[in-house]
Amino acid sequence: MEQNIEIKAVRINEHYEIISKMMHELHLNEHSLFNKTASWQDIDTSYMRHIIKMQEENEGLFLIAYNEGNAVGFIFGYLEEQDDSRIEIYEGKELYVSDGYVAKEYRRKGIYTKLNATLEHHYKRMGIKRMIRFTLINNTGMRQFLEGNGYNITRLMFEKWL
Repeated sequence: MEQNIEIKAVRINEHYEIISKMMHELHLNEHSLFNKTASWQDIDTSYMRHIIKMQEENEGLFLIAYNEGNAVGFIFGYLEEQDDSRIEIYEGKELYVSDGYVAKEYRRKGIYTKLNATLEHHYKRMGIKRMIRFTLINNTGMRQFLEGNGYNITRLMFEKWL
C-alpha cells in the first residue's frame, strides 16, 4: 500500500473543497471522542478562513496524502512566534501542528507517519527546533503515535464546564 502513497504540498485555497471535506471527517472523528467539539457546519467557513490565513501569513504547510489520485489524509502546521511572556528557555519560532487526519480505511498503513515525517523534515530544514501539538486525552491512537515518535507530554489542560 505505501508505495502508492504520494505526499503533495498544496495551497489550501486552491484545494478548498477536498480539504473542507477531510476537515469535516476530522471533526466527526473528534466529536466522537469529545462531545463539545463544534459541528463542522457551524465553523467550516471561519475555520477554513483561519487555516488559509495561517498558511499565508505564518509559513504554513498543508500536505495531502494521495493513494492512486485520491486524497486519503492530510497534515497541517504553521509557525508561531514566541513573545517575551513565555517561560520556556527556547527562543524562536516553533511549529504548531494544528490538524491531521487519515481516512479510516487507510489507517495503520504508515500514511500519517509519512505525512508527519515530511512536515518535520520541511521545518527542520528551516531551522525550527520545537514542535507543539495537542490531542484529546482519549485519542489513544494519536497519543501512542506521538509517544512512539519522540513527542513528550509537557503540560495537561484541565477544564470545567460551568
